[in-house]
Amino acid sequence: MTESVWGPVHQDMCALLTRHPEDVPAVVDQLAKLQDVLERIPPLMDGNPLADFNRLYLRITTSVLERLYEGRFADPQFLSRLDVEFAARYFDALRSFGDGSSGCPRVWSVLFTRMAGPDPRPLPSAAAGVNAHINFDLPFALVTTFDHIGSDPVDDNDQHLDYLQINDIFAEAIPDLRRGYLEKWQLLLDTMNGDLDDWWQGEVVEYTRNVAWRNAQKLWACRHDLASTAKERERLDGTAAALGRLLLSPLGTFLQ
Repeated sequence: MTESVWGPVHQDMCALLTRHPEDVPAVVDQLAKLQDVLERIPPLMDGNPLADFNRLYLRITTSVLERLYEGRFADPQFLSRLDVEFAARYFDALRSFGDGSSGCPRVWSVLFTRMAGPDPRPLPSAAAGVNAHINFDLPFALVTTFDHIGSDPVDDNDQHLDYLQINDIFAEAIPDLRRGYLEKWQLLLDTMNGDLDDWWQGEVVEYTRNVAWRNAQKLWACRHDLASTAKERERLDGTAAALGRLLLSPLGTFLQ
């Protein structure tokens, strides 16, 4: 199975996923190297669905790093740790899928299995990756981060306000990113719609990240109860996987 997925870049992929990055610059570096590997996976080469998501993820994470360098976060330790924990879940899902183990979350498998074709359009692929990463990975990354820094996920404190800054990064990046995924006829419709598509997609990202924060608060409250945590994990994975399948379906393509 692994050879049919990764093909001749299997060794390069495994080498990249052996260790987790320890800071945000290392996350950016690993995502950039991963992009190179993903664009060499046959038979789709530079048009595979995962490469479309990874390209978006690299752009967003690079913007986060730039803000860290500019000192724009009130608690850079929190934001940096969150970025590392967040990326680790994406890399873990890739590794477990490549190993053929049962550890890969269903929501990620929905996107990963599309690498063998038929290849969906880039925009739904990127949206499906964002869905998996925010609706499933982000709440758990938040819990691990708060446990690491010894704090609680409380509304309107420095950590929460830093977290909300990422919505601004998405809002700034969405117009160019989205248009880069569109075909010529879609670009014509996009021009006719003006800023409407940018606005509602920004609203969707903001709403989804707010939901992820609430889910993290729920997980935080039951973090010492293994049964409750497992139940919540199953619920989040199932819900996000269903949405991922919709995004990659013909209906989801139309909705984009």
